[in-house]
Amino acid sequence: MDYRRIYFTLLLSMSVATVAFADESEAVMSDTLDNVVVTAEKPQIKGAEGTIAVDLPSIVKDKPVTNILEALGYLPGAVSNNGYIGLSGASSVTILINGELTNMPTNNLYQLLYSLPVSKLKNVEIMYSAPAKYHVSGAVINVNLKTPNALDGLLGQAKIGYIDKHYSSWGGALSSMYSIRKWSFDLNYSFSDTEAWNHTGIFSNHALNGRKWPVTEDDRTKGSNFRNSLYASAGYKFSAKSDIKLTYNMQYLSDVKSATTATGTFGSTVNNSVFNEPQAYHNIGIVYRSPFALKVSAGYTSFFEDRTRTLSSSDNGTALSVSDSEQKIDKLYLYLDQSHKVKEWGINYGAGYIYTKDNSVQNYRLPSLEVFDSRLEEHTANAYIGTNRSFKWGLSFNASLKGEYYRIADADNWKFVPQLGVTYYKTPASIFQLNFTSKKIYPSYWEMHNSINYLNDYTTIKGNPGLRPYTDYSAQLSYIFKQKYVATLYCNYTDDYAVQLPYQSPDELKLIYQTSNFNYNRILGLNIHIPVTVKDIFNSTLSLNGYINTVKADRFHDISFFREKGVFYSSLKNTLKFSKNSPVSLSVDASYISSSLQGIADMSELWRVDAGIKWTFCKKNAELVLRADDIFNNWSPTMRIDRGNQDFRMKVYDMSRSFSVTFTYRFNGFKPKENSGIDTSRFGTDSKH
Repeated sequence: MDYRRIYFTLLLSMSVATVAFADESEAVMSDTLDNVVVTAEKPQIKGAEGTIAVDLPSIVKDKPVTNILEALGYLPGAVSNNGYIGLSGASSVTILINGELTNMPTNNLYQLLYSLPVSKLKNVEIMYSAPAKYHVSGAVINVNLKTPNALDGLLGQAKIGYIDKHYSSWGGALSSMYSIRKWSFDLNYSFSDTEAWNHTGIFSNHALNGRKWPVTEDDRTKGSNFRNSLYASAGYKFSAKSDIKLTYNMQYLSDVKSATTATGTFGSTVNNSVFNEPQAYHNIGIVYRSPFALKVSAGYTSFFEDRTRTLSSSDNGTALSVSDSEQKIDKLYLYLDQSHKVKEWGINYGAGYIYTKDNSVQNYRLPSLEVFDSRLEEHTANAYIGTNRSFKWGLSFNASLKGEYYRIADADNWKFVPQLGVTYYKTPASIFQLNFTSKKIYPSYWEMHNSINYLNDYTTIKGNPGLRPYTDYSAQLSYIFKQKYVATLYCNYTDDYAVQLPYQSPDELKLIYQTSNFNYNRILGLNIHIPVTVKDIFNSTLSLNGYINTVKADRFHDISFFREKGVFYSSLKNTLKFSKNSPVSLSVDASYISSSLQGIADMSELWRVDAGIKWTFCKKNAELVLRADDIFNNWSPTMRIDRGNQDFRMKVYDMSRSFSVTFTYRFNGFKPKENSGIDTSRFGTDSKH
């Protein structure tokens, strides 16, 4: 079981705050007027209509990053933990590419971003209340990629990397862009050979039959896989206002296997998990923009996974349980969007439809248990209308209202989603931003089935057919001073909040992991960002975030609780160059999180120190990056539950420390002669949240 998923949700809560800052480089304008030199700073953020546009390539140009996924961790307000990206001030975030919803599972989307080099990044937009025209509710990070230009010819880069994190892993990537006349092409291929290690220990003082039963358990997991990823696109431009683009993304996960050895009170077991066939993911999409501002987007996604889990005794090899799990997802989507300009007003409206078919099967060969063979169909239809306007006196805004109908199996519901983003500034020295939105968050398909996964003789993971989607309401008020310093008040209220936590069964000596709904989870806080730049040699960004977390559950299994706690989060990121034109830059980052809540559980404090070196050479065509993340190996939490009849402690001993080296070479092969011009967040058979 990947316990990192449990406390990543915690980390998102702990870093809640909207921010935007200008970690700027200096642009010098010289007018020789009696030896006077006028110097101005180039801001790296711009705010309008509730959107923050960030010049992320400039921010990370000296940082030890090699791909877009790593670069997103340096966004103002971003929280990066083991590759997962969160956004301060929002309980969840959706990542768009070029303004388009990918309809990809989270893991597959992250793998795509990991394969895309920073050199392809144009800029990034942060929207805490995304307009309805993006067909997504809540907070958004919009990644805008560069469009190939016929004058550029063939552009590309090759990359190879190695990482040591208890075990060694390695991989490589090839990326290229080419444009000629009205055609543009983009191709990315990457592969990785990965070995992973996890280690957790638990102590469970289990209440049963009027007495306490001490249970100890030590779990060590070794896993491996080989991944191939391909992303390709082809675009054709009919005119300045009309174009069409076709994209294809394939990810193929093979040789997937893991073995968890558990030792403790109930003896020793080995839990083997293997994929009987490679996990296959395919996504194809098409976007057409007409000369009269009509946009049509359509796509299809296919996902398949087939795995077998075998739990056996370490002493004699006797099988204790054998289960087969299979999932096949087919997803279709269609969006229609129209926009108009009526004098100074922008008017947009549209509709969308998503159809998903989930074929999930779980069969227990041992022991004899009730199995399920489910065929779930999910329908989502929506329509929206929105407007935006910029006034000369400093106010700009976007607002929209979306009505959505959702149906899964025999259950259906309607909802209306309002959205508002407002920016006001008379001069760039003082900018105010106000955002409000709401978002419905749905559980993974596998969690909604009556599935059972035996981890060992004591611990199981169970699905929850009664699991309900939850709704998040979010508001942020930010003050940006001199396009650099930011103070943000924020509130997140999550109705029917759901999270996966362990629970000691009152009927038997079993520890059950299950995702359950609470009444609500509320976070109120203040975030402050302070960037400092010393010429082009040194820059540092300090983030301070304090908040109060309140959570209530009238019924968590057989107990109820109301809890409230203050939490503090801080991070300091520093980059140093020996001179303005030095090819070598050094980075040292530090982060700290105080103890916090996760529903009924208490989470320990965490801290980490990261460092990196980046060397650019061969006329800036070659790049060597060395990184050491979590040098002191302290970014692993301890969970404690002590309420009602629950008495439980879990310590994660994962090797969070890692060392990596990456070499990248950029090339420009030739110039053309003519220069005219969806969501494993819900896929997969893991029962974890």
